Amino acid sequence: MTGRLSDPVPSLRGMGLTMGMVTVDCADPQELATFWCGVLGAEVTADYGEFVMIAPAEGAALGFQRVPEGRAGKNRVHPDLTTDDRVGETARVVGLGARVLAEHVGEVPGLDWTTLADPEGNEFCIAEGH
Repeated sequence: MTGRLSDPVPSLRGMGLTMGMVTVDCADPQELATFWCGVLGAEVTADYGEFVMIAPAEGAALGFQRVPEGRAGKNRVHPDLTTDDRVGETARVVGLGARVLAEHVGEVPGLDWTTLADPEGNEFCIAEGH
């Protein structure tokens, strides 16, 4: 294993679980689903009003669930997206409504990343290995 984020994750044969979906608590499930569909090139697969699901071509589905309280503090979990063009993809998702929180260039040998926030402030990263 080379340690690049784009390398396949080793398979654990015989395990009975797979990552089916990650659910994000939010104020406006439809708006956040639309944003993430644009980021991932995904489509809405179900809209139940209070809960919306999207399915990217690769990876786990994402769910967006309306909750009454706003986000408080830093995310405990966040998605790390990978690309061969971090700068270009960062500009593209900023155009969709994200905002850049921090740039991490040269901090880790062979890996640069940008930390962003989606329209509701949920953090995620776009990484590029080199």
